[in-house]
Amino acid sequence: MLYAKVVLGLPIEGPFDYHVPKEWEDKILPGARVWVNFRNKKEVAYVTGLSSRTAIKKVKDILEIIDPQPLIDKKMFLLADKIAQYYCCSLGEALESMLPEELRKGRKWGQSEFSLPKAGKFALTPFSQRLHFIQGAERISAYLREIKATLLQKRSVILLFSDIALAKKTAEIIERDSEAKVFVLFSKQVKGFSVWQNIKKEEYCVVVGVRSNVFAPVNSLGLIIIDQENDQVYKQEQVPHYHAREVALMRAEIEEAKVVLGANLLSLESFYLAQNNKIEYEIIPAERKYPEIRLIDPSRVAYADRKNKPIFSKYLADAIYANLLEKGRILLFINRKGFATSAACHNCGAALKCPRCNINLVFHFDENKLKCHHCNFKMLLPEICPVCNAGYIKYSGLGTEKIESELARVFPQARIKLMDDFKGDLNLIDILVSTSAVIKHKELNFDLIGVLGIDNSLNRVDFRSAEKTFGLLLGLSALTTKKIIIESSNSNHHCFRALINNDPSFFLKEELKERKQLKFPPFKHMVLVKIRGRNLDKVKKASYDLFEKLNKIKTSSLKLISLNPAQPPKLRGNFYYQILIRASNPKAASGFLKLHLKSERYSGIIITVDVDPV
Repeated sequence: MLYAKVVLGLPIEGPFDYHVPKEWEDKILPGARVWVNFRNKKEVAYVTGLSSRTAIKKVKDILEIIDPQPLIDKKMFLLADKIAQYYCCSLGEALESMLPEELRKGRKWGQSEFSLPKAGKFALTPFSQRLHFIQGAERISAYLREIKATLLQKRSVILLFSDIALAKKTAEIIERDSEAKVFVLFSKQVKGFSVWQNIKKEEYCVVVGVRSNVFAPVNSLGLIIIDQENDQVYKQEQVPHYHAREVALMRAEIEEAKVVLGANLLSLESFYLAQNNKIEYEIIPAERKYPEIRLIDPSRVAYADRKNKPIFSKYLADAIYANLLEKGRILLFINRKGFATSAACHNCGAALKCPRCNINLVFHFDENKLKCHHCNFKMLLPEICPVCNAGYIKYSGLGTEKIESELARVFPQARIKLMDDFKGDLNLIDILVSTSAVIKHKELNFDLIGVLGIDNSLNRVDFRSAEKTFGLLLGLSALTTKKIIIESSNSNHHCFRALINNDPSFFLKEELKERKQLKFPPFKHMVLVKIRGRNLDKVKKASYDLFEKLNKIKTSSLKLISLNPAQPPKLRGNFYYQILIRASNPKAASGFLKLHLKSERYSGIIITVDVDPV
């Protein structure tokens, strides 16, 4: 008798044994998908191996073979195994993260149309010397150089971008500049499954896309390029919480390919590798002139200028006025949407919060509604306080709409637009008000950029807050060659000192010193165990029980740091708690948690693990 060992895309370790009916014994192969009955439900499963023996007494039959040929080859199995070990998920979950939704649901694919090409042999340098970083705004030309060299070897190229529009634009450039087949692939793409199948047919090609494109089914992989590798969009929000950069390194090691990381600013993780000579580093000098940076500390201006709590400092207001006289283009940046960021009763102080997320609702003047930016809950403005029935609701905090309103009051002659209403023509406006969305529009150029509320970003409870803030400011600096005015009460922070001196390496070195002292990444790895559920008392009890249990287990490879409500503590109707763990080795931490979490069962509670959270 023949038995198939299978795994499923569920948070449960396998493999599970299923009997192969006699008529299918010569048709089933490792790497193929099959239909099985699992817990009285028909599920797609993935065959990891075949055996003539089983230790299980009552074994169910396989219901149907989906693939006559393997869908998943040995290299992708090995990659899935590495992801499962690193990111504390099951092998089945890792496999499903690599496949289109149609295949996860059991759809057949056109295997009979082609046979997979065989990869050739190529002379390659040791893997540690094949990690390359390109810094600079003009990176596309360097990417093309690397792509052409790879295509000459008849090997495939994968490019990842943080933005779909930029991915499509770059794909057009590559098509014009080379004779290779170029595909654009991303999740939820129209006819994406057909594109996926066409890629699998090609002996070698170029595939351009976003995060999930790291799993593109190319043959003879020779190069992976990740643009803006420090962007947090490369971190997957759902289980498994993989980071595309880390997965790219895993896949490149398996397939003996080269990895090129590109950005205006290295991530701290990449900079740490560069400091240890594990990255070949290349800087492309900027063709644009670097702007003048002026830092204004609102707490240090004259009392007469700040007693009325103006939205704009006198220095910034004068600069805006001077630019308007000279017909200059101005950008005012604040990374918060809406008119006011909180609404509270003037009498009892009760804040109006989202019933599903328990965070402050944001007042949007254009819709005359209060909105939640996490779950899109909306409500009309209340005429009286729902708690004490007082008749006055006070609105406070700054957002883009409030900035637009104040600009219209102070500069009535100016043509002002919000980024959401902007049609792309700077000739039609004088002042643009925007969040970080403006950074993706590299074609825009301003004479003056004013940065407001940056301390909100810098002072967040997040060990990466300085890194994210500096990256944000670097992105803004690429939109002007003239002047940037930043209002901040943290004028001595190394984030601003590095920006003023146009020295990103100074910021990275100072940030690395702080991370080392605090034993933060990249020197150690952080792991979040997330506990969520609809009932707050159950979530709290499960969290404290689990924390106490894990804390009693002595291990030198990891340390439990804290147990706290998540930020935000409630989201879309679920309450969240999280256990923060510091680990020397992520694989050891994942193995530890898999061992000790598998027996934990709480009614109405879901536990997930996020390794290297961003």
